[in-house]
Amino acid sequence: MATRIRLRRMGAKKKPFYRIVVADSRSPRDGRFIEEIGYYDPLKNPAEVKIDGEKALKWLKNGAQPSETVRALLNKAGLMEKAAGK
Repeated sequence: MATRIRLRRMGAKKKPFYRIVVADSRSPRDGRFIEEIGYYDPLKNPAEVKIDGEKALKWLKNGAQPSETVRALLNKAGLMEKAAGK
Protein backbone atom coordinates (compact mmCIF):
# COMPACT_ATOMS: atom_id res chain seq x y z
CA MET A 1 0.00 0.00 0.00
CA ALA A 2 1.46 3.38 -1.03
CA THR A 3 0.94 5.89 1.75
CA ARG A 4 1.01 9.68 1.50
CA ILE A 5 1.24 12.35 4.16
CA ARG A 6 -1.12 15.07 2.98
CA LEU A 7 -3.60 17.75 3.98
CA ARG A 8 -7.25 17.04 4.67
CA ARG A 9 -9.44 20.14 4.28
CA MET A 10 -11.76 21.03 7.12
CA GLY A 11 -13.59 24.21 8.09
CA ALA A 12 -16.32 26.26 6.50
CA LYS A 13 -16.42 27.81 3.06
CA LYS A 14 -13.73 30.52 2.69
CA LYS A 15 -12.31 29.53 6.12
CA PRO A 16 -9.99 26.60 5.48
CA PHE A 17 -8.41 24.56 8.24
CA TYR A 18 -6.29 21.53 7.42
CA ARG A 19 -5.41 18.35 9.25
CA ILE A 20 -2.18 16.60 8.36
CA VAL A 21 -3.01 12.93 7.84
CA VAL A 22 -1.42 9.73 6.60
CA ALA A 23 -3.64 8.14 3.94
CA ASP A 24 -3.56 5.56 1.19
CA SER A 25 -2.60 7.36 -2.01
CA ARG A 26 -5.75 6.05 -3.75
CA SER A 27 -8.23 7.46 -1.21
CA PRO A 28 -9.90 10.84 -1.87
CA ARG A 29 -8.57 14.08 -0.33
CA ASP A 30 -11.15 14.25 2.45
CA GLY A 31 -11.85 10.52 2.57
CA ARG A 32 -10.49 7.67 4.65
CA PHE A 33 -7.18 8.12 6.38
CA ILE A 34 -4.93 5.95 8.51
CA GLU A 35 -3.70 8.38 11.17
CA GLU A 36 -3.84 12.09 12.00
CA ILE A 37 -0.43 13.55 12.83
CA GLY A 38 -1.10 17.28 13.12
CA TYR A 39 -2.90 20.35 11.85
CA TYR A 40 -2.29 23.54 9.84
CA ASP A 41 -4.29 26.78 10.17
CA PRO A 42 -3.28 29.23 7.42
CA LEU A 43 -5.73 31.96 8.50
CA LYS A 44 -3.93 32.83 11.73
CA ASN A 45 -1.14 35.37 11.57
CA PRO A 46 1.43 33.81 11.56
CA ALA A 47 0.07 30.52 10.25
CA GLU A 48 -0.26 27.92 13.00
CA VAL A 49 1.28 24.48 12.45
CA LYS A 50 1.39 21.65 14.97
CA ILE A 51 2.91 18.31 13.99
CA ASP A 52 3.51 15.29 16.21
CA GLY A 53 7.19 14.74 15.39
CA GLU A 54 7.37 11.14 16.57
CA LYS A 55 4.43 10.02 14.43
CA ALA A 56 5.69 11.96 11.39
CA LEU A 57 9.18 10.45 11.66
CA LYS A 58 7.71 6.96 12.10
CA TRP A 59 5.69 7.30 8.88
CA LEU A 60 8.56 8.87 6.92
CA LYS A 61 10.84 6.04 8.06
CA ASN A 62 8.21 3.51 6.90
CA GLY A 63 8.16 5.02 3.39
CA ALA A 64 5.23 7.45 3.41
CA GLN A 65 5.70 10.19 0.81
CA PRO A 66 4.69 13.75 1.84
CA SER A 67 2.83 16.02 -0.57
CA GLU A 68 4.64 19.20 -1.67
CA THR A 69 2.82 21.38 0.86
CA VAL A 70 3.35 18.95 3.72
CA ARG A 71 7.03 18.60 2.74
CA ALA A 72 7.39 22.40 3.11
CA LEU A 73 5.66 22.30 6.51
CA LEU A 74 7.90 19.44 7.65
CA ASN A 75 10.98 21.37 6.47
CA LYS A 76 9.91 24.37 8.55
CA ALA A 77 9.52 22.11 11.58
CA GLY A 78 12.95 20.56 10.91
CA LEU A 79 11.55 17.04 10.59
CA MET A 80 12.75 16.29 7.05
CA GLU A 81 16.37 16.72 8.17
CA LYS A 82 15.82 14.32 11.06
CA ALA A 83 14.19 11.78 8.73
CA ALA A 84 17.08 12.00 6.25
CA GLY A 85 19.64 11.68 9.04
CA LYS A 86 18.24 8.39 10.36
